[in-house]
Amino acid sequence: MVDYVDLSYEPNENDLVVMYFVEKAVDCESLEKACEEIAKESSIGTWTDILTMSADIAERLEPSAFYIDPQNQIIKIAYSEELFEADNMSQILSAIAGNIFGMKVINNLRLLDITFPKYIVSKYKGPKFGINGIRKLTKVEKRPLLGTIVKPKVGLNEIEHAKVCEDAWMGGLDIVKDDENLTSMVFNKFNKRVEETLKARNRAEIETGEKKIYMPNITAKLSIMKERANTVIDNGGEYIMVDIFTVGISALQDLRDYLEDKNVVIHAHRAMHAAFTRNKKHGITMLALAKIMRLIGMDQLHTGTIVGKMEGDKHEVLETNQVITESKIKGNHITMLDQEWGNIKSTLPVASGGLSPLHIPDLIKYLGSDMVYQFGGGCHGHPNGTETGAKAIRQAIDAVLEGSSLEEKAKTSPELKDAIKKWRK
Repeated sequence: MVDYVDLSYEPNENDLVVMYFVEKAVDCESLEKACEEIAKESSIGTWTDILTMSADIAERLEPSAFYIDPQNQIIKIAYSEELFEADNMSQILSAIAGNIFGMKVINNLRLLDITFPKYIVSKYKGPKFGINGIRKLTKVEKRPLLGTIVKPKVGLNEIEHAKVCEDAWMGGLDIVKDDENLTSMVFNKFNKRVEETLKARNRAEIETGEKKIYMPNITAKLSIMKERANTVIDNGGEYIMVDIFTVGISALQDLRDYLEDKNVVIHAHRAMHAAFTRNKKHGITMLALAKIMRLIGMDQLHTGTIVGKMEGDKHEVLETNQVITESKIKGNHITMLDQEWGNIKSTLPVASGGLSPLHIPDLIKYLGSDMVYQFGGGCHGHPNGTETGAKAIRQAIDAVLEGSSLEEKAKTSPELKDAIKKWRK
């Protein structure tokens, strides 16, 4: 008989530890029983005793549910690293976030966090650039990177798209990116869009004397993503964007490997994440997913805004940013576990969704300057258009960094003044 609950067990440096929130089913006798079933199903066990279970397997590979908090409904399970194919994140998730979500002993289950042991961490490349590398590439040393997303999301042809990008760069923004559902459309083909937009980038760099970045969305089948990445590189692009959850974990690992010897930054859009993360009792937290994305090697990752139109409270966003930017994480008993990243570089957090220049004081206050701030409607929705909207964003950043209020800055900045008039409620 394998004993999956051992409250005296102390995890060692070779264990992969997972923290879950568990809401047991009404007819499940106890949280401890639910915990046992989760540990069993995610490792070596099944629903009945089996003759093929040897004493050796049980001793070497049984996990230990070593922490149960009935009040907060939180459990922690330590798994031997031998249970995992270390460099196969899909297999790891199939174990710790697989069948267990469908078990009858639970009403709800939420994977809160994962501690990856040093051996597994060593099998991953992590981000190629990291925050320092991105700052070196973009030549923006202290302030946040400022960007926009071309709007409307879809509908513009390649020339119209490039013109919107050029207007944003001319207004002072560093970055323009595709939206999550723009790939290669009948009205806007990927290759031509990349060619025209990077020509516009070149013109903007010459005109402004600043580095400008375009992030084309290469999301597709893996073979096509590789082709599209090559198209970007061949045209002088230095960034690609990918919808990380819709393309899948294994595709991301393969793409990261493919781009290892190519000088291109990976921008990770989290489209579909809320299907896993939004229900606070069920699914997987953005914190855990962000940790996985740092390990795989995403250079930039959407993590939330605190303000704006997208769901995500302050505590959640700040902790998520912490696990992808710091070299060593000290956890707690409720939302985070310890993590040492070794040589894995940091991932640059991205705030995007319903932002306008008026949000900038709060963005800087809560999230700081090691960020990408992206303004879609908050740029193109300016009363006088994209270029003026970009100027208003840059003016708002300047105001905050100078220690001035937006209203004071607006006295000498008509673009910001018009933005305040439109969006101040």
